Amino acid sequence: MTPFEIGAIAITVLVVLILIGMPIGVAMLSVSLAAVVLTRNETVAVRMMTQVANDSLEEYLFAVVPLFVLMGLLVSVSGVGKDTFDVFQALLRRVTAGLGVATVFANAVFAAITGISIASATVFSRIAVPEMRRHGYTRRFATGVVAGSSVLGMLIPPSLLMIVYAVLAEQSVGRMFLAGIGPGLLLALAFTLTILLLAGTRPDAVFETGDAAEYTDIGLLDVVVKSIPILALMILVLGGLYGGFLNPTEAGAAGAFGALVIALLRRSLDRGTFWRLLVETGQITVSVLFLILAATFFSRMLALSGVPRVLADVFLTGGVGPYGFLLAYILLIVALGCLIDSISIMLIVLPIALPVAEAAGLDLIWFGVITVIAVEIGLLTPPFGLSVYTIKSAMDDPDLKVGEIFRGAVPFILAMLATLAVIVLFPATATWLARL
Repeated sequence: MTPFEIGAIAITVLVVLILIGMPIGVAMLSVSLAAVVLTRNETVAVRMMTQVANDSLEEYLFAVVPLFVLMGLLVSVSGVGKDTFDVFQALLRRVTAGLGVATVFANAVFAAITGISIASATVFSRIAVPEMRRHGYTRRFATGVVAGSSVLGMLIPPSLLMIVYAVLAEQSVGRMFLAGIGPGLLLALAFTLTILLLAGTRPDAVFETGDAAEYTDIGLLDVVVKSIPILALMILVLGGLYGGFLNPTEAGAAGAFGALVIALLRRSLDRGTFWRLLVETGQITVSVLFLILAATFFSRMLALSGVPRVLADVFLTGGVGPYGFLLAYILLIVALGCLIDSISIMLIVLPIALPVAEAAGLDLIWFGVITVIAVEIGLLTPPFGLSVYTIKSAMDDPDLKVGEIFRGAVPFILAMLATLAVIVLFPATATWLARL
C-alpha cells in the first residue's frame, strides 16, 4: 500500500473506532502508531511517539489550561453568575422578553470570566430558567435561551476551545482571544434580535401567561455592588492580557487567584468544595492534554502519509476552490457535532484541514473563529447536544423532555448559522482586533 492509502484507511478506522465507543485519545494514538509502523517501521513509530509526547506538552503555554479551568470552576461556585443575571435583569426588565435578553447578556459576561460553555449552561439553567418561568415564559423558550446563549462561553475569551485551536494551529493564544471578541458580541446581538423577533411575531412561543410576578427589587447601589466582582475579574484577566501586562498563562493565574479571593470573601468555598474543584480541574486538564498529545501524533502521521497534500491539490487545483473547501469543512463539522463533542471534532478534523487552509491562503485566525462557531453548533444539535443534556441534568425536572429543549434551541442554531455566514463573508469581523 502507498502512504496515502495507509493514511486514508487510518482516518476511516479512527472514525469507526470512535463511533463504536473507543475513547478518542486512545483511538488516535493506536491508529497513528499502526499507520506509522506500516508506512515506515516499528522503531520509527516508537521514536515518533516519544518525540511527540515531549514536543507537544513541554510548552510553558500549556499551564494556561488548568488555570483558566480552575478560574471557571471557582466563578461557578462563587455566585457571580447569579449576580450577573440580577444586574441585567434589573437593567432590562422593561424590555419585551427582557429576561431572555438579560440571560444572553449575562451569559456573554459570564463567558468572559469562565470560558466554558457547560459551566454557563449549568449555572443559568438553575438561575435564569426558574426566574423566566415565574414571569410567564414558556419552558421551551426559557431552556432554549439558556442552551443557545451558553455557547458564548467558548467564543468570548478566555475560551478553552480557542486555546486548543491555537495550540494545534500554532497561532498566538492572545490573538485568538482578540479575534473572538467581535464575533462573540455579534453572536450575542444575533441572539438578542432572535428573542425580540420571536416575542414580536410569535408571542405564544415566548410567553405562556401574562407577566404578573413581581421582580426582585434591586436598587442602583445593589447593581453597583453586584457588578464589582464581575468587572474586577474582567479587568484583571482581559485588561492585563490585552494591555500587555500579562501573557496568557499569567492572566490565567491572576484570574484563578482573583476568583479564589471572591469565593473566599463570599464564604462559598469550604475545604471539601475546594478539593473537589482541584480534582475536577486536574481531570479536565489531563484529558485535554492527553487529547492534544494524541492529535499531534495523528497530525504527524497524516503529514507522513501525504493525505493533507493530496486533499489540498484536490480542492485547490480542481473546480472547488478555497470557499468550496470552506463550505465542505463547515458542513462536515456541523454534521460531526451531532455525534461527538467539541474538542474531539477539532482534534480529528484540524490535522487534516489546517494544511489545506494554509495552502489555500486562508487566514488561520479567521479560520479558527469559524471553526469554533461551527463546532459550538454541535452543542445544540441532536442527538449529542451536550449543552441540552447539561440543562436537562441541572434542572432535575421530570416533566422537562430533552426534545423540548432541542426545539427551543432551534432559533438560536439558525442565529449561529447566520452569524457564521456574516463572518465568512466579512472576515474583518474576526480579524480587525487581532491585527492591531
